[in-house]
Amino acid sequence: MTPRHRLVLALACTAQFMVVLDVSVVNVALPSVQADLDVAPADLQWIVNAYALAFGGLLLLGGRLADLCGLRRTVLGGLALFTLASLAGGLAADPGTLIAARAFQGLGAAVLAPATLTVLTTTFDEDLRPRVLAAWTAVGLAGGTAGNLIGGVLTDALSWRWILLINVPAGALALLPTRLLPNGRHSRGRLDIPGAVLATAGVASLTYGITRDWNIPALAFGAAALAAFTVLQSRSQTPLLPLHLFRIRTVAVGNVTMLLAGACLNPMWYFLTLSMQNVLQYSPLQTGLGFLPHTLLTMAVALHVTPRLMKRADDRTLITIGALTAAAGFLWQSRLAPGDGYLTGILGPAILISAGAGLLNTPLTKAVTSNVPAQDAGAASGLMNTAKQTGAALGLATLVTLTTTYGHAFTAIAVLLLIAAITARALPSGRRLPHRTTSRRGCGPGSGR
Repeated sequence: MTPRHRLVLALACTAQFMVVLDVSVVNVALPSVQADLDVAPADLQWIVNAYALAFGGLLLLGGRLADLCGLRRTVLGGLALFTLASLAGGLAADPGTLIAARAFQGLGAAVLAPATLTVLTTTFDEDLRPRVLAAWTAVGLAGGTAGNLIGGVLTDALSWRWILLINVPAGALALLPTRLLPNGRHSRGRLDIPGAVLATAGVASLTYGITRDWNIPALAFGAAALAAFTVLQSRSQTPLLPLHLFRIRTVAVGNVTMLLAGACLNPMWYFLTLSMQNVLQYSPLQTGLGFLPHTLLTMAVALHVTPRLMKRADDRTLITIGALTAAAGFLWQSRLAPGDGYLTGILGPAILISAGAGLLNTPLTKAVTSNVPAQDAGAASGLMNTAKQTGAALGLATLVTLTTTYGHAFTAIAVLLLIAAITARALPSGRRLPHRTTSRRGCGPGSGR
């Protein structure tokens, strides 16, 4: 791998880490934020939801930006917006400013997340792609698992404001290698703003309806908005989501599996955080430290084990084994009870959960980006991230509504992972899934176009 390759990979991984980290980093800091800014209890959830809804709802728009505006401009704009919004949130003097800053962070994240994946799928050739996708996946998983740890350490040692301000120097450093990215456009046309509004409104309304005891009007509005979005995409010359992508088997089946995986692996942090504090009586810092094995084990499997196994087994097999392994971990986790020690209550299940997550994510990411034309690479990346985040939002809302104990929630997650394993069996078989051959080796200004 050349120095230019390493710089581009570092850029993509840094941006992805920042984006995923901010999904969970605020959780353990919420009581401190509430006390410092006098946030009303009803408004506290919007410090989390403003980011999540903007992020998940606008991912398709962010993915299409890379196709229409070029990778360099898209990554640069997304990084700049995310960094400035983090600065504004860290300096916020009132709840309204903080919530608005979190929403703009979500917008920047929606631009960055699919663009970082497009950077890798269009820049690196087939030989290097499994390695760089493994690194990108591992960093993303680490960002999710490390959020609680970093949030707890920064809040206890400095202030809750540093959970946002830490993004400023990281974002500034990540801006430097953006000049190495290609800036050519794969597609021509205008951004589908009405489509972005309909997609965001649909996902947000469905999530709101589920969290409000299955509110029928909100659910009906969400379903109608998504139906209108589908019709609009079928008639648009430059759609956010080209519907012909679903004719590609790996994309269609892979994204259904990704949606199910997102509904399991992302809500897990919510329930694990609460169960550590409410069942085992851990402090916020102890809870953050309790997640350290999840972070280290997931990264170790994703970086060192999965790439080697991908040379010997097909993606379908690895995804299935990963989902089944994680499901076994959640069944074990469902037995958590007061008085349990850390080794059997948290660490034991963490080994299986982390091994499963680290094993399934990289081949699943490879599957959903296979056989995609170069002009639709950004849209495919946006679709994958949308499936993951939509699954996370709807999964959490459904699990909170339908389950009454942490044990029931973990059992339901295990069942969803079993369904994901069955769904993955519909992926094409074979030692290796075919890849696009449109990308060129190297990452200079002329590569990846």
